[in-house]
Amino acid sequence: MEIKQRVELPKRSLPIVIIGAGGIVKDAHLPAYQMAGFPVMGIYDRIKEKGEILKEEFGFIQKIYDSVEELIDENKTCDVVYDIALPANYIADILEKLPDGAPVLIQKPMGETLEEAKQILGICKRKKFVSGINFQLRYAPYMIAAKDLIDKGILGDVYDLEIMVCVYTPWHLWDFLFEVPRMEILYHSVHYLDLIRSFLGNPKKIYASTIKHPKMKQLASTRSTMILDYDNCVQARVITNHGHEFGLEKQESYVKFEGTKGAVKIRIGLSMDYPKGVSDKFEYICLEDENPIWKEVALTGSWFPDAFIGTMAGVQNSYLDPSIPLLHSTEDCYDTMKLVEAAYESSESGGVLFK
Repeated sequence: MEIKQRVELPKRSLPIVIIGAGGIVKDAHLPAYQMAGFPVMGIYDRIKEKGEILKEEFGFIQKIYDSVEELIDENKTCDVVYDIALPANYIADILEKLPDGAPVLIQKPMGETLEEAKQILGICKRKKFVSGINFQLRYAPYMIAAKDLIDKGILGDVYDLEIMVCVYTPWHLWDFLFEVPRMEILYHSVHYLDLIRSFLGNPKKIYASTIKHPKMKQLASTRSTMILDYDNCVQARVITNHGHEFGLEKQESYVKFEGTKGAVKIRIGLSMDYPKGVSDKFEYICLEDENPIWKEVALTGSWFPDAFIGTMAGVQNSYLDPSIPLLHSTEDCYDTMKLVEAAYESSESGGVLFK
């Protein structure tokens, strides 16, 4: 049985201009676009040297711009995708400068608060952008494979989705995270909440707790537990602990789907021994097989950089053919941000005091 692992690429690749030249652009955006054959017209960063370094490393970047205004002015009459890879608090100002009707891909999260997410959504609607948020985990090859098995009926009705992350994450690689009032859910587990929504839709309710680590007190939080209830039988759970400093042997990073006919378990190797990572693994079992056993599927890529092809391809496909839905549209991802807000509200006000 052939299992799908790739998104559909646009019939005609649109050129891309990138605003921002940080680590995520170097490690994921540019490698993904190079793999997919997406041309990059140019890049701008307020520290011009960062863009020049990337241009030298990646031979397909055509120009380094001196300003956002120059980048926009040179491309405002062209069909180009604006790839905004900046911290959340800069996004709204950049969006206001872009030409109406443009295709836009916005780095996650969709603002640092629900109010900022609402502002971003409002700008995108008013300016009639074809716009998506770069919640790319849903497009990792192993997630596309899981979706394909579910769509084929191999798992039956999915009633349980579990995400477990017990790793040691070197947060010092991202200095800005030490200054934000919300951290783990907003900047990491948001991927898992978005992933759950992409499979199960919006839950009826969420219970959540997010908390500090005694050796990482400078960060707002590094451990979270969330339970998403759908109906009497369907539930999803997210458990993250980024302070497991006791070696790789007992680290865990997986997503598990259970259904009435079968199950899938995926090891997300990127999160373990970060940033080096370990190999991913995809296994599934179907109870309706003559001899039900767990089978391993060979994977054709990983979260970084392959999933970043999916978010860009989605924006381009929907822009070129409006009949193609943009699954990670700003409208859809606003619900992910609403779920993030609900998680924080639950963490702050939930629980029963033990007396």
